[in-house]
Amino acid sequence: MVVNEESVRKPSGTAMKPQTAAKKLGLFLPATPEEFQSGALTHQEFKNLQENPPEWLQTLRREGPHPRPVVAQKLGITIAALKKNDMDKPLTTAEIKALLENQPEWLRAARTQLAEGRTQAAEDSGESGETDTDTDSEN
Repeated sequence: MVVNEESVRKPSGTAMKPQTAAKKLGLFLPATPEEFQSGALTHQEFKNLQENPPEWLQTLRREGPHPRPVVAQKLGITIAALKKNDMDKPLTTAEIKALLENQPEWLRAARTQLAEGRTQAAEDSGESGETDTDTDSEN
């Protein structure tokens, strides 16, 4: 059986689609080089990208454009908040920094809401595992 490069580069049980690799790497797929977009990655190639990112990958991570999950994380809000405020689009690092420096009201509100939600969730999870040690020591 002859194995050519074409058959090795197609998605299979041991290779991943460019969309999957981009998602796992936190990249906006259309901003990646054509050779990344057009072929599947073996798990070894993916691991090599993570461990020794080429210049194009370092630049994309540093400057963007970034996909929604990364934009939301960098802004400290949810993806739903991005969508609700018509910001459901890739943003560069410079655009994200500009938004953080001059926060519009919707961004301040979304950041506050997420922070309060996380605080409440932490309190709720802490309460469920707490025991009343003061009462136990008095008895």
